Amino acid sequence: MDLYIKQKIFSLKDKYSVCNELGEPVYTVEGELFTWGAKIHLYDLMGRELYYIKQKVLTFLPEYEIFVGEQFCARIKKEFSFFTPRLNVQSSYGDFEIEGGFMEMDFSIYHNGQVFGEIHKKWLSWGDTYCLTVANPENAAFFTSMVIAIDNCMHNESNQ
Repeated sequence: MDLYIKQKIFSLKDKYSVCNELGEPVYTVEGELFTWGAKIHLYDLMGRELYYIKQKVLTFLPEYEIFVGEQFCARIKKEFSFFTPRLNVQSSYGDFEIEGGFMEMDFSIYHNGQVFGEIHKKWLSWGDTYCLTVANPENAAFFTSMVIAIDNCMHNESNQ
């Protein structure tokens, strides 16, 4: 299953639209204004919150937590590495390793040493645009929230 995650650039807060292969909306993503650390919500088309992404502040490297309601679901930590980004995910869906390419444009999601998904960033687009390919569509919303956290990890490091 492929999902296309596009960041809206003319917005005061983080905003993304998420569409399927046919261009049909699947999820909306909105950040909160005036918070200490990013706070971002992933909603279904009926406006129900599916996941809540919260940046941990005062950490050496970027770290985000994902919640379902008030319940902790995952922790995404950027690892120290040279040349290519690496992230570690501990979640209720299992543990994942994310390895990025040199230009931070492509990422592979590994689970137990096997490729579980791919993230590709488009080169020439207004705002960040990602294509997320996941093997299991049942967890598409969770992996979408992971992409949002990764985008923030890669581009908001100076806001720590």
